Amino acid sequence: EGDAPPPKKAAATFGIERTVKKLLAVLSNLPLAIAEMSILAVLMAIGTAIDQGESPDFYFQKYSDGNPVLGFITWRWILTLGFDHIFSSPLFLGTGFLLGASLMACTYTTQIPSLKVARRWSFSHSSEAIRKLEYSDTLPRASIRDLGLILMGSGYEVFLKGPSLYAFKGLAGRFAPIGVHLALLLIMSGGTLTALGSFQGSVMVPQGLNFIVGDVLRPSGFLSTPSDFFNSEVHVNRFFMDYYSSGEVSQFHSDLSIFDLDGKEAMRKTISVNDPLRYNGIAVYQTDWSLSALQITKDGEGPFNLAMAPLQINGDKKLYGTFLPVGSDDSDNLKGISMLARDTQSIVVYDQEGKFAGVRRPNSKLPINVDGVEIVILDAIGSTGLQIKTDPGVPIVYAGFGCLMLTTCISFFSHAQIWAVQDGSSVVVGGKTNRAKGEFPGEMNFLLDQVPEIVDS
Repeated sequence: EGDAPPPKKAAATFGIERTVKKLLAVLSNLPLAIAEMSILAVLMAIGTAIDQGESPDFYFQKYSDGNPVLGFITWRWILTLGFDHIFSSPLFLGTGFLLGASLMACTYTTQIPSLKVARRWSFSHSSEAIRKLEYSDTLPRASIRDLGLILMGSGYEVFLKGPSLYAFKGLAGRFAPIGVHLALLLIMSGGTLTALGSFQGSVMVPQGLNFIVGDVLRPSGFLSTPSDFFNSEVHVNRFFMDYYSSGEVSQFHSDLSIFDLDGKEAMRKTISVNDPLRYNGIAVYQTDWSLSALQITKDGEGPFNLAMAPLQINGDKKLYGTFLPVGSDDSDNLKGISMLARDTQSIVVYDQEGKFAGVRRPNSKLPINVDGVEIVILDAIGSTGLQIKTDPGVPIVYAGFGCLMLTTCISFFSHAQIWAVQDGSSVVVGGKTNRAKGEFPGEMNFLLDQVPEIVDS
């Protein structure tokens, strides 16, 4: 009596347990889980439709007040609700957290108890109870031991006790729902780690130059932790493009080298769209290109590098231009030769009056004379657009999808249970299954047809 808890403490403990049970019951509610998944699906659709991670100016221009999407969605909605970074927004992460809590509550309150019940086995000594099962039959002039041997030959685990028999197979199928929940939790955990613990950034680098990895990357959340590799250097050895027969750009490539802290080349690879460079947890993607400069000679002097500026960017249609001054720099009306290019294949040249003067290919070494000036275009120097990412959640997401595929296959295994009792010279048999209910009676009939009939000597 002296060890009994005080009444107030016992009442408090009972109250906490009751509250926890109510909370678990609410979280494991199926309609709630469906609603959470529906909200996540809508948010992911919004995140797919709206460009993510752009600067505010981008949304001011694309979703202006004068051109609302669907008649009402403007930059105010996007920036206020966090639709510009929806996958790391409190709404998305909070909904994902609730769905994870619902999955864990369902596993604890439904799936684990169901598995425990499935693992328990007991004999039935009542022929009437067996006849009430989903499938039942009676074998006249048969032995329950012969039935047990037939079931064992078909992969069943068989237990005999006196005149009673219990058999089962496919218990692994009962683990599948728990495995599916675990897989979904892994996928959501990996996605959350990506949203809150990754780094990303983009840079446009001319051929021949380099950049420090850490200068480009920016953290996505409070879990983002930089590494020593961020001090490494990426050098653009060469940038070049492939073309269709029509002259359109088909693919662009960047020959990159990564130099470690000691200045040694740690890795070199030529990347292209959908073929990134991966090293030490960082991925470098080829995403864009531009023209940075024209290398020319003027009247045999040089070479000179003329910087090129974008004049028009409309989707994939790009146009770049540069200007070569001609005459005295002190003149108030400075004139010069204009050169335009859409890619690195050809350069269009215009004279001081803006009239077409000719077309030259870089590296052709073919001079062109414009307004008394002889020009040779040596090279069109491109810039490569790179996107750099670190994504620590990817291995977890891959593990989750692997677990999901495995447990999905396991879920097709039927958990079948059979009970039988020797009733005089007859055997009463019954069984049930959680899946393949249409095929189960046919399987049982096939097995029972193999049980030998006992013939009196």
